[in-house]
Amino acid sequence: MKRFWLLVALFTSVPATAVAAQNAVPVDFLTTIDATFATVVSALEKVIFLSIGGMPLVVLWLLAGAIFFTLRMKFINIRAFPHAINVVRGHYDNPHEPGEVTHFQALSAALSATVGLGNIAGVAIAIQLGGPGVVFWMTIVGFLGMSSKFAECTLAQMYRVNRPDGSLCGGPMHYLSRGLAEKGLRPLGKILAGMFAVFCVGGAFGGGNMFQANQSFVGVAQVLPWFQERSWLYGIILACLVGVVIIGGIRRIGAVAEILVPAMCFSYFVAALWIIFGNIAEIPAAIATIIQEAFTPTAVGGGFVGVLVQGVRRAAFDNEAGVGSAPIAHSAARTDEPVREGVVALLEPFIDTIVVSNITALVIVITGVYRNSQLDGIGMTFDAFATGISWFPFLLSLAVFLFAFSTIISWGYYGERAWAYLFGERTLRVFQVSFVIGVFVGSVVNLQSVLNFGDMMILSMAFPNLLGCFLLSGKVATALQDYMQRLQANKMPVYR
Repeated sequence: MKRFWLLVALFTSVPATAVAAQNAVPVDFLTTIDATFATVVSALEKVIFLSIGGMPLVVLWLLAGAIFFTLRMKFINIRAFPHAINVVRGHYDNPHEPGEVTHFQALSAALSATVGLGNIAGVAIAIQLGGPGVVFWMTIVGFLGMSSKFAECTLAQMYRVNRPDGSLCGGPMHYLSRGLAEKGLRPLGKILAGMFAVFCVGGAFGGGNMFQANQSFVGVAQVLPWFQERSWLYGIILACLVGVVIIGGIRRIGAVAEILVPAMCFSYFVAALWIIFGNIAEIPAAIATIIQEAFTPTAVGGGFVGVLVQGVRRAAFDNEAGVGSAPIAHSAARTDEPVREGVVALLEPFIDTIVVSNITALVIVITGVYRNSQLDGIGMTFDAFATGISWFPFLLSLAVFLFAFSTIISWGYYGERAWAYLFGERTLRVFQVSFVIGVFVGSVVNLQSVLNFGDMMILSMAFPNLLGCFLLSGKVATALQDYMQRLQANKMPVYR
């Protein structure tokens, strides 16, 4: 089966000098590591990427969860959307409620882990493989994923715990173990929580750390050739920046993300709008092409099913709805209303997939670069933006760095919480130091199997997480009904 993580293929055609720089460690050592992990990765691929009707098992699992929670929560992704905007704007922020970060900071921290390289190049690869029609299905699945995010982040608030220092933390580890124990399923809850924590730590080091550092170096080196022979220096700089942030905990991560995420999204958004409005006459035709190709594709193999599969995959990878990562960030939000934080969380798939990824897709379709079979991945995105902004590669390089940095710091926190669940709070410094070292290692070597292993760990998190969410969905639905009744009766205090 083809490698599942589309972004792995993104930079395989990097300049030779960049590759040489990254392989500046003994070849025998890298060969040994790659060979060891290749066996593990191959075995996992056969299970996680098991194809059912052309759709990988893990993607079907995520899609099933998105549909289930949309129906179970009576389209919470639509009816709570205006309220979510008001919550993020701070209308309901009570500084005296328990928690460490505001609703907006929690949203930013979670978004910083999902808005990234996939929005820049992963979308281009999906369009190349499935044609413009994938954008339609990507949007539909992103819309459904909003409900999955709501359910898992509400549970994270319900079952968060007080740490010895008085701070709060939570996530699937806690609502799987404690929530299922309440239902008389303690052994199952412990097993699922342990599985999730192990997968989360593995994903944090691989897909959330080394992969990001590795690919951000390549992106920066493409426009700043001086770094091509100095990957070690880039690694040191990035590791120091990450260390300063993650050692400061969720409060510092939230504060940084609160500034970084809006800034990087805004810069990318402005550049995209420049291209779109520069070709405004082409917008109706581009939209018509997307819709038509979604149902009657003409440019790719696989027909309708092939286009559908690519769209579902892209959305599932982009926003991580159902994976269980975002609940870890949202569990620290300052509120005593679990449902309220779940409502905030449903904005993530909307921003990540429906807005950012669609903007990228629209630029690619409007400019017509997707028809050029010689372009691949980020090259297609580069070419699309270069049609109106000759200096865009420099902006894209900056965006790649910021996206990667924000993803690393957020996954550092996710991995930290999972590590603490497995080994205790006293051992956190071991994880933090190892994580920072991982940033440096990811910048200077090319451990492809290790990186693929980390990516698969992230996807594997969805299996125990969604199973627990299914079993606990009744409690979420009851809490939601109570919350919405109080909201409609104007019994929610508004602070500004």
